[in-house]
Amino acid sequence: MTSDNPLNVSDNPLNDRLDDDDYPAYTMGRAAEMLGTTPAFLRAIGEARLITPLRSGGGHRRYSRYQLRIAARARELVDKGTPIDAACRIVILEDQLEEAQRINAEYRRAATGSAGSPGSG
Repeated sequence: MTSDNPLNVSDNPLNDRLDDDDYPAYTMGRAAEMLGTTPAFLRAIGEARLITPLRSGGGHRRYSRYQLRIAARARELVDKGTPIDAACRIVILEDQLEEAQRINAEYRRAATGSAGSPGSG
């Protein structure tokens, strides 16, 4: 430990995991509690292949923050009366659309940047 950073906060690998949206930090019980739902709901959306939780060494399901956001959106749709399979499909399509829009925006930025460079036309 150093005197200017006694806890070595920046060197702690735990901090990287806690900031990682894909790190499977939540047990099924905790995830269900956070979402205000049941473990059965989480199992159902797993069976519908909306999310695939990672497994701990003991075989227990673990969920990431990203997966919890996806599950929360599915729950919102189910709470409004959408069948679970349809809710899962809607969430998958929304996620794919968001990714496609992000990629298109990157292509537009790249095209705009190259169109303004010397010798491009």
